[in-house]
Amino acid sequence: MGTLESLAAFLFLVVIIPLFVILHFVTKWKQAREISSDDEQLLEDLWQLSQRLEDRLETLERILDDELSNWRKKE
Repeated sequence: MGTLESLAAFLFLVVIIPLFVILHFVTKWKQAREISSDDEQLLEDLWQLSQRLEDRLETLERILDDELSNWRKKE
C-alpha cells in the first residue's frame, strides 16, 4: 500500500495542486477585469459632478460675457 499512497501523493502534487492554482488565478483575473458595483456608482457620481461643474462654468462664462465683454481677450 505504500506504493499506492506514494502514487496518490504524487498525482495530488503534480496534477491537483497546479490545476487548483491555475483555476484560482484565472478566476481572480476574470474578477479583476469586471467593474464592481461600487466602482460603477463612483463613476456615475463623478459623471454627474462633471456635468454640474460644466454647467457652472458655462453660467460663469455667460455672466462674464454680459458684465465684461472683453474678458476673453488676453492683453
